[in-house]
Amino acid sequence: MLFKLYEGPCRWVLRHPKAVILSAVLIVASTVPVFLKLGHEFMPPLNEEVILYMPTTLPGISVTEAQRLMETQDRIFKAFPEVVSVFGKAGRADTSTDPAPFSMMETTVVLKPPTEWRAKERWFTQWAPGPVRGALGYFWPERISWDELISEMDRAIRIPGCVNGFTMPIKARIDMLSTGMRTPVGIKVFGANTEEIERVGARLESILQKVPGTQSVIAERTASGYFVDFVPRREALARYGLTINDVHEVIMSGVGGLEVSTTVEGRERYTINVRYARDFRSDLDQLERIKVTSPAGIQVPMGQLADITLSKGPAMIRDENGMLVGYVYVNIAGRDIGGYVEAAKQAVARDLKLPTGYSLAWSGQYENMLRVRERLKLVIPATILLIFVLLYLNTKSAFKAMVVMLAVPFSLVGAFWLLYALGYNLSIATWVGMIALMGLDAETGVFMLLFLDLSYEQAKREGRLNSLADLHEAIIHGAVKRIRPKLMTVAAASIGLMPIMWSMGTGADLMKRVAAPMVGGLATSFLMELLVYPAIYLLWRKSNLILR
Repeated sequence: MLFKLYEGPCRWVLRHPKAVILSAVLIVASTVPVFLKLGHEFMPPLNEEVILYMPTTLPGISVTEAQRLMETQDRIFKAFPEVVSVFGKAGRADTSTDPAPFSMMETTVVLKPPTEWRAKERWFTQWAPGPVRGALGYFWPERISWDELISEMDRAIRIPGCVNGFTMPIKARIDMLSTGMRTPVGIKVFGANTEEIERVGARLESILQKVPGTQSVIAERTASGYFVDFVPRREALARYGLTINDVHEVIMSGVGGLEVSTTVEGRERYTINVRYARDFRSDLDQLERIKVTSPAGIQVPMGQLADITLSKGPAMIRDENGMLVGYVYVNIAGRDIGGYVEAAKQAVARDLKLPTGYSLAWSGQYENMLRVRERLKLVIPATILLIFVLLYLNTKSAFKAMVVMLAVPFSLVGAFWLLYALGYNLSIATWVGMIALMGLDAETGVFMLLFLDLSYEQAKREGRLNSLADLHEAIIHGAVKRIRPKLMTVAAASIGLMPIMWSMGTGADLMKRVAAPMVGGLATSFLMELLVYPAIYLLWRKSNLILR
């Protein structure tokens, strides 16, 4: 049956070899627009079945207000039937590995298995019988999706003063460790003045809110802390025989606290700090009454020795590469990272004029994506060159090696079309799948060319190459009569990937994007090899036949 299915098309190909080759070139060229439509991202979604809710508030929030906000958030999340447990955290631990400001809260929301989520009617729910519903339900699940659940939570937890941010625990930690950003896209504003950095960040915030795909955006308010400044008056200090260091010691011990000893409680150690009670340092009037003892034993009020004022300044200072920096956090929805950043860059270039000495750097997953893209510019050509060298060493013919390498563009046709059909973006996972696909393509291409060569050499030894018709029969014997081992080679690789494509649950999102290019690429590569390789082989051997 396979012989009958393939022999007719193969004979037609040999009658029209140039038209077949031209058609193959057009098919490959038609895939270029599809490739350009594919989105770009660093890593695919890593669904951990756990949500990490990371809202951002303005600096200066009190402990009591933070507690109230977290209790409200936990209560709202727990009301969703898909939620198992909720745990929130604000502030940071006493460690340098978690430098989170107090205004950055984290709430871990553990979800039930997707099979226990709320039901949702689809277009086939009312009329389709059970088996059909089961098959269609794989593509259109009859329960709310992850994106729909996140959208509902985002609408339910709109709290004034908080900007929502939904991500996943492991994914968020990877992003924060690699780039410092806790959102998929971030902008770093570099400059020399914190107030100007804050102004630029606020302007970026208003611009990016208008870019399609922006879910939320917030710029850090760097100059939002309040400080008490003590400015000693030197002439007053000289009048009482005091020094600036004398005033500093009183401020450090009475206001800031002075460590005087350590208490031992079993294996625990606690420092003992001494300072004035809160009533004696709660406002500027009380601070002015703090006594400083002069060398003559006179108790001089602090208000006579220094000017005490409140000033506004940066609550937290960031610096990178020797410059001050402020962060703008951007959450996106419904768009790929690469396409969103390109649109955002155009909007920023059009509507924002940076002061002299200030610059922007796009960060987050976009920064990782650019880094991987630069590496792939070296890895992919090196892989193709290595495959070509190995093929040349095996075949001892540059032409044969080039023919086998044609499987690479043939396979990209199916790879890109399947990625487009499934709605996948190009990521490091899909490129890993394409690099693996190159090796499989070389294997199937060598297999096809090997049987054509064996059939040709056998006919040549037996003296059956006396006309163009004999050459056609030799090629048909090598192509058609060896269809089963070729089909088994491709089928074994493709069927082995099917469990990945049908898998669900944690980790499936990543593995599907590795397997999808291989499944689509093997299909089109095999079909085009069956039809195009005989045409190319005919034109090559035909020229040799005429020359003899």
